[in-house]
Amino acid sequence: MLCMKSKLINHDKQKTFALVFDAGDEVISLLTDFAQQQNLHASQFTAIGAFEKATLGYFNISIKDYKKIEVNEQVEVLSVTGDIAMNENKPQIHAHVVLGKSDASTVGGHLLKAIVKPTLEVILTESPSYLNKKMNKEFDLPLIDLTQ
Repeated sequence: MLCMKSKLINHDKQKTFALVFDAGDEVISLLTDFAQQQNLHASQFTAIGAFEKATLGYFNISIKDYKKIEVNEQVEVLSVTGDIAMNENKPQIHAHVVLGKSDASTVGGHLLKAIVKPTLEVILTESPSYLNKKMNKEFDLPLIDLTQ
């Protein structure tokens, strides 16, 4: 099984990790596994690199679900920003991405799934606090709840 590499690069009040994903790694599942292993409860991250394919989502409010957008070509990862918060006692990844195509056009959205090729470099910072999500009934989405 392929697995990204990690290194703790700062261990003050906020832990900072550098994560390097290899070709063939699936980003969301491995990042979720890493968050569970490291007991991360409130984190933010950024990333750059490239994907061989990805599934993005556009949240359609009228149906309260994601319209899936398949990207089945090699793309540059121009930017990934995201957070990790607890949802039902498990870490949940929430990431948005902008991808650059070979013709210099871009596509972006919620990152649902992605396969790395050749690499993805992530800088992840853990906050010393906890963030929890609560189901928002209006949108049928787990959203960060600052009252908890």
